[in-house]
Amino acid sequence: MPPFNTPDWMLAALQERREQHLFRSTKVITSPQTTHLRQADKDYLAFCANDYLGLANHPMLKQTMADAALSYGVGSGASHLVCGHLDIHEKLEQALCEWLGYERVLLFSTGYMANLAVISALGSKQHPILMDKLNHASLIDGARLSEATFKRYLHNNVASAAKHMASLGQAGVLATDGIFSMDGDRAPLSELARLAAEQGWLLMVDDAHGLGCMGEAGKGSLALENLSAQQVPFLMGTFGKAFGVAGAFVACSHDMADYLTQFARPYIYTTAMPPAVAATVLASLQLIQSEEGERRRETLASNVTLLRQRAEAWPYEMMPSDSAIQPLLIGSSEQALRISYELEQRGIMCKAIRPPTVPPNTARLRITLSAEHSHGEVGHLCDTLDAIFHDVSK
Repeated sequence: MPPFNTPDWMLAALQERREQHLFRSTKVITSPQTTHLRQADKDYLAFCANDYLGLANHPMLKQTMADAALSYGVGSGASHLVCGHLDIHEKLEQALCEWLGYERVLLFSTGYMANLAVISALGSKQHPILMDKLNHASLIDGARLSEATFKRYLHNNVASAAKHMASLGQAGVLATDGIFSMDGDRAPLSELARLAAEQGWLLMVDDAHGLGCMGEAGKGSLALENLSAQQVPFLMGTFGKAFGVAGAFVACSHDMADYLTQFARPYIYTTAMPPAVAATVLASLQLIQSEEGERRRETLASNVTLLRQRAEAWPYEMMPSDSAIQPLLIGSSEQALRISYELEQRGIMCKAIRPPTVPPNTARLRITLSAEHSHGEVGHLCDTLDAIFHDVSK
């Protein structure tokens, strides 16, 4: 095959990323997704996945998916609005409504698509979009796809949000992460809900990192602050994190779901998730609601406590977080990569997160914990970081 003629501007952009220690590449995992991963014929203890409850390789869920594939096949064949909405999709939607107290749920293949759908459908020239500066990229991209005036307020700063609302002059959509994916901290949801209600704005919460693993019965960030469906008209959640499967949903009212069905292009023009995936998510939801789910949430919380206790002695700041996401702020991208590399050499996988994913000079180790981690494994991570930090300080 003859070589491709890559444009000089593209090569220059790649070289710049390399020189800035910001170049990204994919690593191939050859094992199931657990706290013990295999890469390039080497085994690692992993602290970088979002499988917060350790369900991605759960025997019951694997059997459920296999059985459902035999019953339903491996594809849905069409969008929900053509002929791709099967009875198992409907059962999952109803179960999520009952769990979370919403009238309707719409299913999506990914959280990214769900956020694009809601934000791009709700925003318009008459309805501006206002969101937290550290919101997930999918929310930001949804705003950019809409025709709306788009502003971002200072992170978790309700006064900043109120100031932007006053300047915009029109009621619109206020959107925030529930748990922020790179910082691990929680949004001030009660205050934002109160502000939205006072000003007549629609509040949307992306609770990808809260649902399943936080709050009463795993109901997430809204449950932590006793917020109702009426106070948060749009709730987005994903199935690829605490649920251990794949896909996403948006919960809202009947009328709002009908509106999205008419105007949310990523919903209208996307093939529905495979029915076997929907069946597996439903089984995962039942597990999350069970005593086993409660035990897993308790184990996860105890792992967070242990890590933060040990981190008090480290030379780097552990950012404020009570979630499974525990970011260790390093600052320099080069230094964060070095620490990640030293961990890898010692059999621990924990990735460095660098700009542009996070702001300049805030590169970090994004340590993610799971209910599958034992206290001994969390202790081993801490002992290893102790040794690395001792060596670095010499």
